[in-house]
Amino acid sequence: MASNYEGYKSPLSTRYASKEMQFLFSDMHKFSTWRRLWVWLAKAERSLGLEISEAQIAELEKEINNIDFDAAAAEERLTRHDVMAHVHVYAKQCPIGAPVIHLGATSCYVGDNTDLIVLRDALQLLLPRVAAVISSLKQFAETYRGQPTLGFTHLQPAQLTTVGKRACLWIQDLLMDERALRRCLEDLRFRGVKGTTGTQASFLQLFNGDGEKVKQLDKKVTELAGFSKPYAVTGQTYSRKVDVEIVSALASLGTTIHKMCSDLRILASRKELEEPFETTQIGSSAMPYKRNPMRSERCCALARHLISLFSNAANTHATQWLERTLDDSANRRLTLSEAFLSADACLLTLLNISQGLVVYPKVIERHIAQELPFMSTENIIMAMVKAGGDRQVCHEKIRVLSQEAGAQVKQHGKDNDLVERVRNDPYFAPILDQLGDILDARTFTGRASDQVVEFIADEVNPVLARYSDALKNVQNVQLSI
Repeated sequence: MASNYEGYKSPLSTRYASKEMQFLFSDMHKFSTWRRLWVWLAKAERSLGLEISEAQIAELEKEINNIDFDAAAAEERLTRHDVMAHVHVYAKQCPIGAPVIHLGATSCYVGDNTDLIVLRDALQLLLPRVAAVISSLKQFAETYRGQPTLGFTHLQPAQLTTVGKRACLWIQDLLMDERALRRCLEDLRFRGVKGTTGTQASFLQLFNGDGEKVKQLDKKVTELAGFSKPYAVTGQTYSRKVDVEIVSALASLGTTIHKMCSDLRILASRKELEEPFETTQIGSSAMPYKRNPMRSERCCALARHLISLFSNAANTHATQWLERTLDDSANRRLTLSEAFLSADACLLTLLNISQGLVVYPKVIERHIAQELPFMSTENIIMAMVKAGGDRQVCHEKIRVLSQEAGAQVKQHGKDNDLVERVRNDPYFAPILDQLGDILDARTFTGRASDQVVEFIADEVNPVLARYSDALKNVQNVQLSI
């Protein structure tokens, strides 16, 4: 129906992010998790002696996923309070369990703890995706570890490297991202049961001043939620510094993806390397011959948005006053979800790219041939000196010939003919039989090929070993759009 297209929908959900990541930030997951938290709280309180019956808990558990969203929305319009709206709707569904819903808790008990559960699960979803991209690029680097290619500094041709070595630069950045995201996951704790300003006063009253039971309650609920530790101290909320650390790591991943995909776009413009291009894909509505790097461009676009979200997280933390202000709420609804959905979309697209990269060695060789004669001049001079020549005389000879060859390239648009000029100059007769070896591109790549092997063995494989089970199930990614 036309009405389905008359309201705004985020392209992150309609075009880019995975169903799995979308579910984590869905209303169904959010509000069913609120209900689980209320059940966990009731169970823990019962185990520590509060008068809560098994029947009450059973009724609450039965209705966890039976959420009347329309009723909750209507209730929120009346109360202007999302948590109490859901408390009221849940209570109507559970007349026996209603008296113990939210007992001793504040809104942040469900709000913040749910956020932490979602952050944990979202990190657990992203990390194997990062590993899958690393694994795919590892295979690419191994395949092309010995393929010479022009290096570039200042975006100008420089000393040769190899295609595989360049890929290792991308992998190294991704390894740093994996480390940062894994650290975020390892450091993540639970808010637990802390009360309105973090003092646990309401729970201390419930347990008649028994602080030890309050501590046990905090521990039990934390463990029921699947966390090993709660934060030792909080205000009303867990510190928004946690959000800063996580969004910072995601934004840093965005910089990695943007840099790599920018490199791919540059190389595609030189026709040395291409991302996958499907048989029915159209590159341009006006120019049918074009093979635009749209996947890499998409990654760059989403990565820029991801990078920009860091300022939201940082400013939100900076402007929280004392134990808490509510000006974090609306911003976090956007920032946390969009950061993870953007990262997810970037990684899925990047995996599709890395699984189907195409290299054109002949084009690379042609580009090397245009630059290598100039790069080989020092080796020519060294060979002449070894053959008995004068270094200064040889240098001047090469300088003059190089200027002449450069003029042919720049002023007349011709190929670099420096080698031919060297061959035709009698001065260089003593080394003519060595020119083939001197101009072998593989002799200009240094230890690049060995560096690939060492880097993969020492740095890449140990990280991928952490994800061995997940990587067994990685399939070729097909993008829907």
